[in-house]
Amino acid sequence: MSTWVMNLKSDWVMRFSFLIIAFVLSGFITKAQGNTEEANISDILESVAENLPDDYDMNELTVVLTRLKNHPINLNQTNPEELKALVFLSPLQISNFFAYITENGKLTDVLELQSINSFDIKTIQNLLPFVTLNSFGEYEQFRFRDFFKLGESDLVMRFAQTLQKQRGFEDLPGNRYLGSPERIQTRYRYHFGSIISASLTLDKDAGEKFKAKPFDFLSGNISAFKLGSLKKLVVGDYALQFGQGLTLWSGFSFGKGPDVTSIAKKDLGLRPYSSANEYSFFRGISATITLAQHVEITPFLSYRKLDASQSTDADGNDVQATINQTGLHRTATEIENDNALGQRIYGAVLQYAKNDLTFGAIGYRTTFSNSFITQAATYDQFSFTGNELTNLGVYYNYTFKNVYLFGEAGKSLNSGFAYTNGVLLSISPTVSASLSYRNYSKDYHSFFNQGIAEASEALNEIGLYTGLNIAPNKHWSFSLYTDYFRFPWLKYRIDAPSNGYEIFVQAVYSPAKTLKLLWRFKTETKQQNTDLEVPVNFLDNVKKEGYRFEVSWQISKNWAFQNRFEVSQYKKGDVSRELGYLIYQDINYLALSKLSGNIRLAYFNTPSYNSRIYAYEDDVLYNFAFGMYSGKGYRSYLNLRYRLAKKLDVWTRYAIFIYGNTETVGTYLDEIQGNKKSEIKIQLRYRF
Repeated sequence: MSTWVMNLKSDWVMRFSFLIIAFVLSGFITKAQGNTEEANISDILESVAENLPDDYDMNELTVVLTRLKNHPINLNQTNPEELKALVFLSPLQISNFFAYITENGKLTDVLELQSINSFDIKTIQNLLPFVTLNSFGEYEQFRFRDFFKLGESDLVMRFAQTLQKQRGFEDLPGNRYLGSPERIQTRYRYHFGSIISASLTLDKDAGEKFKAKPFDFLSGNISAFKLGSLKKLVVGDYALQFGQGLTLWSGFSFGKGPDVTSIAKKDLGLRPYSSANEYSFFRGISATITLAQHVEITPFLSYRKLDASQSTDADGNDVQATINQTGLHRTATEIENDNALGQRIYGAVLQYAKNDLTFGAIGYRTTFSNSFITQAATYDQFSFTGNELTNLGVYYNYTFKNVYLFGEAGKSLNSGFAYTNGVLLSISPTVSASLSYRNYSKDYHSFFNQGIAEASEALNEIGLYTGLNIAPNKHWSFSLYTDYFRFPWLKYRIDAPSNGYEIFVQAVYSPAKTLKLLWRFKTETKQQNTDLEVPVNFLDNVKKEGYRFEVSWQISKNWAFQNRFEVSQYKKGDVSRELGYLIYQDINYLALSKLSGNIRLAYFNTPSYNSRIYAYEDDVLYNFAFGMYSGKGYRSYLNLRYRLAKKLDVWTRYAIFIYGNTETVGTYLDEIQGNKKSEIKIQLRYRF
C-alpha cells in the first residue's frame, strides 16, 4: 500500500488538495445536519436494475433515495411528481393513493396505507423509510439571509484505482492510455429546503489526463422550484423525462423487472442532472411554467459538444456515422474525438393534467454541426443521416377506478413511427396485472429514446408483454411475466428478421420481518447467426436460463446475512449446453457506533462469457455496482464506513477477483498479467 501511495504524482496531490480547500471554503457555511444514516436501498436498486447495461450510472437514483430517507415525503402535503421519485411505486398505486386522499381526507397514521387498493405489505415496507405524516418545516419562501444559514451542503470526494498495472499504461509504441490510472470524482450538492438546489460534479476516469481544466468532465446546475407560476427552473445541466420514453427521455430509466408494473414508466419531467454519465443530458436552460389551471409548458434550449469519430466526405466536409457515448478520453484517438460534434436542441412540452387524466405533446428539433452518413453494415441501412432531426410525440395516462391506461406515439419527421400502449389493472387487493404492446419501426430516430424494449434502443421491434403480481398474504408474494418480441429488420450478428421470448417467475417467502427466502427462474430465447462455417448464414436459437435461490436474514440489530446460489445455462443451436454457477455469502455489520461495514465471499464457475452471471454489490455511499462473474475463480470485497466526526464520514472499499487457470485478466489495453484484479476505493463525505 505504501508503494501505491508514493506513486501518486505530486501534481495530482496539489490539484486534489486545492479542490478540497476550495470547496470547504466556498462560502456555503450552513447549519449542521443531523446525524442521519443513509438508506439501506440495495434491494430496491437491484430489483429495478435487472436489465440495465453493465456500465449504467445509477448515481442519480441513489442520491434521490438517500435524500428522501433523510428528508421524508409528507404524505399529507405531497403531489404525484414527488411520489414518482419512489421507483418501486407503480403509477396505479400513486393514482389510487390520491383517490383515497380525495375521498377520505388526510391520513392519520402511516399504516392507513394498508387500506388503499393495490398497496401490499411489501410496497408499504419499502415506502415507510421514505415517508412521514409530519411537517419538517421545508422553506417555501426564499430569503437571501437564510441561504447560508439554513441550507444543506453535501460534499463527496472519491478516489479509486486498479492496483495491478494494465497494459494500456505501459510505454507501448502504438495505442496506449496517456493519463494516470486513478479515478477521481468530486460531487457537491446544496439544498435550501425544496425551493433552491445547486450541484457540481467533477470526474476523471482511469487513463485520462489533466488538460487545461483539473477534471476531464465537469457538470453543474442551479435550480429553483415553486416560484409562483414558475414551477421549475434549471440553468446548467438538466434531464427531461416525459411519457413512456419514446420521444424525449434522458437520464436513468428502467425496463422489465420483478415488479411487473414497472412496464409503465413514471415520467419526472424537468429535473436537475447530477450524474457522472457524460452523454445522456441537456446543457443550457429549461423551465416548467404554469400557463393556466391544469396546463403547463416546459420549453428547453440546449447546446453542447459530443464525442464522435469523424472522416471527410468527397466534398471535404467532416462527417460521422455514430456518436461515442462512453465519455472516455484516454488514448490519442479518444482525445481526438473529444467534443468533435456540436449539438443544438430546442423545443417544448405542453401538458394537461387534471384529476386522473394526463395528456402531453412534445416537439423539438436537433441540429448537428456535421452530417451523419449511412453506415456500411446492411443492418444499419436505416440509421439516421443528415444533420437535422425533428421529433414529435404525444402521450397520455388515464385512471378509471382500478385501471390505469398509458401510452405514447412518436414520429421522427421524414422517417419512422413508434408507439406503445398498455394497461395496469388492480384485479383485487392481492392481485395486479399488466399488459403492454409496442411497435417501433426500423427507421424511427430519436437521440433521447429510452422506451421499453428488448433491444438497447426502441426501434425495429414489435412486442407483447403480460405480467402478474400476486400477494396472497403478508408472507408470500409472486411475480411472473412473459414478453414476446419480433425484430422485422436485420440486427447486429442477425442477418434476417428474427424473434424471441422471455419468461420470468419469482416467489418470495417472508415468515418474519428478519427472514426472507427468494426463488427465481428466468428463460430467454433469441435468434442469432450460426457459428458454423456456411456459405449463407442462417439463424440458430440462443437460449439462456437462470435459476436463483437466496436467503436473507437478520439475527440481531447489528448483524445481517445473505446467501445466494445462482445457476446460468447457455445453449446455441446444437452445441452442447454451458452450465455456470455462483455462490456467495454476504455479512453485514450494522453498528450504531462509528464503524459499520460488510463483506462478500464468492465462488463462481462459468465456462465462458456467454454463461456469465451478474450480481449486485454493496459499495461506498452513492455508488452502485453490478459485478460480472465470468470464468472460474473467487470474488471478495470489504466495505468499511467510519464516522470521523459528526459531519465527516470516510468509506473504504477493497475488492478482488482471483481467477483460476489463467495467465491474463482482461483484454487489449485493460489486460493484466497474472490471475488477479483488485481495486481500492476511498471516499470522504462532509455535510455542512
